Amino acid sequence: MTDYAMGSAVTSGDQGQATTAGDVLSRYLHAQAGDFLRSLRLHRESGSDAEEAVEAARLLRQSARRISGVLHTYRPLTDPVWADQLRAELAWLSGMLAREHAYAARLARLRGALHRLSGAPLPEQGADRPADPPPGPGAGRARVAGTDNGAAPGAAGRTARGARSHGASAAGAPAVSAKLPADGAGGRAVRAGRLGEQRSRDAQAARGGRDGREALPGERAGAARSTGRAASAGTATPGPAGPVGGPAGTRGEADEARPGALTVGAARAGALLERQLTLARTRAHTAALQALGSSRFHAVADAVALLASDVPLIASAADEPADTALPPLAELAHRRLLEAIDALPLGRAGHPYNAEALTHGLAATPSADAPPASEAQDAPWHQVRRLVRIGRYALEVLDEHQPLGTGPTEAEPTLAVRLLAASQALERHRDAAEAAAAAAAAARTPRIAPATAYALGILHADQRHEVEAARFAFGRIWQRAATTP
Repeated sequence: MTDYAMGSAVTSGDQGQATTAGDVLSRYLHAQAGDFLRSLRLHRESGSDAEEAVEAARLLRQSARRISGVLHTYRPLTDPVWADQLRAELAWLSGMLAREHAYAARLARLRGALHRLSGAPLPEQGADRPADPPPGPGAGRARVAGTDNGAAPGAAGRTARGARSHGASAAGAPAVSAKLPADGAGGRAVRAGRLGEQRSRDAQAARGGRDGREALPGERAGAARSTGRAASAGTATPGPAGPVGGPAGTRGEADEARPGALTVGAARAGALLERQLTLARTRAHTAALQALGSSRFHAVADAVALLASDVPLIASAADEPADTALPPLAELAHRRLLEAIDALPLGRAGHPYNAEALTHGLAATPSADAPPASEAQDAPWHQVRRLVRIGRYALEVLDEHQPLGTGPTEAEPTLAVRLLAASQALERHRDAAEAAAAAAAAARTPRIAPATAYALGILHADQRHEVEAARFAFGRIWQRAATTP
């Protein structure tokens, strides 16, 4: 696995002479610089096409990362001052372009997790709030004046305005009254039954409130005054809409009882995350537009344009044969990767459901805006992800210029391909860790409802479990890659 010289001899088929390391490196950098410039032109020509602009930005970041990674590994073959400066500028550009995409992907990931944890289908559009319940048989009617016959809300309003225009008293007389039976035993029974229904509705409103929360003192007092007026007038005021023949439920209860709907806490958590991450994405988009129009970016584009035609090389090192100069540098990058992986707790990560990713999840932080303590254990994994990517790019320089018949067969993928699977697992680790951090940051928002905080806590734990799963997957992938000859 670590024998980079095997199968990596690069020769010139026509002349039978060894190709120099400078020629191999220059061809790779020329190709990546050309991809960078084509992606830049595609981004400028995308106009208002958002999908095309996103794809162009992705290709731009991909080319910038490859150029930077190869210059990092094969720095001894190039002008060190030029290489370090270009690498720093490409890292700035790649990070600037990646922020907007990262916020959008993070929001999509968290929205999907909220719906998955709630057992609700993910809507194609719209915010994470429960939709209005579908109209039922009695949803279009309002129980007016405690009668069994419903009147439309518009009709009730017109009747109320008519009652006020005809001199309804300002002392709280009902706007709409129903004809009651004549005085007697039957009339008293009907009035008593209607009064009991209204008192039941008022008591329910005083206990739960309209949105499922505890009623405030002013609301309880208003309900008591409404009950008193209804008792003195012998009629009932209009109540909330609901099915005919039973008490009306609250909006939150109806939403939570509907199959496939988010709970109130999950919906509010989704709305909070959407506000925060959309704002961050908007700011990142503005910063990216400003960066693409800055003189700093134009200087980077000019440097890459020059790289497409000329690579500043050190003649003494670049003139060496490729099969003797390039593999040792790739081997050095691989040794750095092995040292970083040895520092990882792969033994514990190899056991499923080990809960290592949840360690220090409730540990105290130095300040309110400090990152959670659980992020400290993610740093070594992020470093391994960067080193895997650098090692993969270093191997691409060797693999793309191997003579036919000297590389691995189709049944045996190259080491760069095997490292790609490990890189993808570590990217899932990064995405899950950043999503968990976003959920934790949202949970620290002041004065949020307990149900919202609970939903964000569940979401944070779910993403930390995704972190644990990504670590387990990387351990299995790396074990297979390490044992492959």
